[in-house]
Amino acid sequence: MEIFGIPHQAFLGQLLLGLVNGAFYAMLSLGLAVIFGLLGIVNFAHGALYMLGAFAAWILLDKFGLNYWYALVLAPLIVGTIGVMIERLLLKHLYKLDPLYGLLLTFGLALILEGVFRELYGVSGQNYNVPEQLSGATNLGFMMLPNYRAWVVLVSLVVCLGTWYLIERTRLGAYLRAGTENAPLVQAFGVNVPMMVMLTYGAGAGLAALAGVLAAPIIQVSPLMGSNLIIVVFAVVVIGGMGSILGSVVTGLGLGLVEGMTRVFYPEASSIVVFVVMVLVLMVRPAGLFGKEN
Repeated sequence: MEIFGIPHQAFLGQLLLGLVNGAFYAMLSLGLAVIFGLLGIVNFAHGALYMLGAFAAWILLDKFGLNYWYALVLAPLIVGTIGVMIERLLLKHLYKLDPLYGLLLTFGLALILEGVFRELYGVSGQNYNVPEQLSGATNLGFMMLPNYRAWVVLVSLVVCLGTWYLIERTRLGAYLRAGTENAPLVQAFGVNVPMMVMLTYGAGAGLAALAGVLAAPIIQVSPLMGSNLIIVVFAVVVIGGMGSILGSVVTGLGLGLVEGMTRVFYPEASSIVVFVVMVLVLMVRPAGLFGKEN
């Protein structure tokens, strides 16, 4: 059986690969959108935090014998705590300055973190095995579905939709959005805005770390894994609309599928298709697909 002249298993395999990549794009762009939308910071350290999450999972297993299921909880907490420290020690001094200063600071942090891990572990990468409970594949009749990749897509969807609901549909989310618009007024009602801002950055860092843990069994854990992905993720955020949480989720998943289909029909363009889409979208809608026009 063929689809568009291509064996159906190859076609569906690329579609699944695109969906998995889209799940990572969605989770990483979600964290970026949360931090930019609520703090106004272009967080270039996000790829490094993603890398830290993967390394935290590997170190927990290699040094402490804690398996994947512990890492899913502990790694985001560890990296989220590091994010809180970054916000309290560095970023809080830049909120009243031009956003360019925040971008340069986080870019510098990303280079430092990457350099430290390159010095400690090299660039060859560390293997992290798929947990036994999620190994193997399920026969769907028309294709074999790797269990771990299905798990990644499921977790990503749950986390992304849960984050969107928390920020857009709950009282806590309303406080967060109001605090970024008019902090003195919200503080007058007894809300600790600096604490909310600190925890928001920590949560964004934790989302990046969770994506890193999910990615560890699929790709080698390497200091370069964040820098290899972050440019594409920034393109996803721009296409969806800077600060738009729903836009990041929908665009991340959609562009992952587009990238997967490009590998089927025109493999040479698969590495640039996201940027081509970005240019086309910005020509028509400069604020992005889900962004608010000024």
